[in-house]
Amino acid sequence: MGFTVKQLNIFTAVAAQQSYTLAAKSLFLTQPAVSMQMKQLEDYVGLPLFERFGKQVRLTEAGDELLHYAKNIQQQMDEAKLMLDELKGVERGRLHLTMASTANYFAPQLIAAFKRQFPKAKINLHVTNRSGLVDAVEHNHTDMAIMGKPPAGHHLCGIPFMDNPLVVIASPSHPLVKEQPILLADLADEPFIVREKDSGTRIAAERFFAKHNLDLIAGMEMSRSEAIKQAVMAELGLGIVSLHTIEMELALERLVVLEVEHFPVMRQWHIVYREGKRFAAIPEAFKTFVLEQAESLLNLPEY
Repeated sequence: MGFTVKQLNIFTAVAAQQSYTLAAKSLFLTQPAVSMQMKQLEDYVGLPLFERFGKQVRLTEAGDELLHYAKNIQQQMDEAKLMLDELKGVERGRLHLTMASTANYFAPQLIAAFKRQFPKAKINLHVTNRSGLVDAVEHNHTDMAIMGKPPAGHHLCGIPFMDNPLVVIASPSHPLVKEQPILLADLADEPFIVREKDSGTRIAAERFFAKHNLDLIAGMEMSRSEAIKQAVMAELGLGIVSLHTIEMELALERLVVLEVEHFPVMRQWHIVYREGKRFAAIPEAFKTFVLEQAESLLNLPEY
């Protein structure tokens, strides 16, 4: 008798959790049931799949090889389910959407407009950082992502749908506010409040400064745009953020966009999905909706 899809699902859970006990909890099974299924799978394979290291288990060479095929099988099963769901039309379809934290400032408006057209659609939304976005799309944990330009080499497709200007922000009391317009070179000694190293905004800003033979001085590092804005308002430094993120602060005059040479840095928002992805009806409808209507629905704040 060969192995079963259930055994492969349990196997991938154990590999991910590195624990029979944690895998059992995530699958709502008992630990003995998980152990029994893995013993049967190893008997069929004829090789050990896991090694024990204290309370943890790790994949053997055979286990690592099997994991690659198990993920491919799960992916094909997921796609088969999606195609069957597509036959049911868009009335009760489901969308799994993942987005960059910066996109969270405008994406709810898109989702609300989409829901008015498809009120019975079920939407699961997850917000994460750039590396989490790439991982979710590449491993088929989401239908699509809203993010900046996807990195090369990950078998991802990205379609631009809206401009994403990056601007320099300061506290209204910052001395540079009275010196506008500002040469880019005048920012060479200014400390910046920046995002984490793998952030798309951080990468774009550093590339922009390097292009002009300057270094971006990272005075403090933050993991969220909200934290950057608060730090800038507290006069801890300047910031480079998406213009989409500061509408409220500009209206309340808590932040100022500096008129800096060569700014804004123009990036674009993309709908990103895995190469060869076949969408069910609702994800396909959402992709089309965003590409056709996002720019007309969303307005950038004036500054």
